[in-house]
Amino acid sequence: MVGIRWVLGQIILVLDFVTSPKPVVRDAAAQKAIDDVTASMSIYQFNTCPFCVKVRRQLRRHSLNIELRDAKNDAELKAELVREGGRHKVPCLRIEKANNSVQWLYESNDIIAYLKNQFDLA
Repeated sequence: MVGIRWVLGQIILVLDFVTSPKPVVRDAAAQKAIDDVTASMSIYQFNTCPFCVKVRRQLRRHSLNIELRDAKNDAELKAELVREGGRHKVPCLRIEKANNSVQWLYESNDIIAYLKNQFDLA
């Protein structure tokens, strides 16, 4: 089973690389404004998880510079995700709010919808 998962993971990564979306290009001021907001966000993910790939493709497509955190290979990040987010499930978007609270958003479709709404993306 591990071998099959590894092979499928590699296929997912190759297909993602080959069909990588082109990022949107914004003027420097608009991109900086978005980067300032995304600086308070991070995504906990696994490299070969298809749902994580789906979210990363949206980040790339919309030029959203959100820190990616490998919750599979980094024990500290995995523990942080479970301790603070409540479960070991990816993808997970961690959003630091202005009032110092933290929101944890799971499910790829919910993350993508949140980002589209937050940044008024098509």
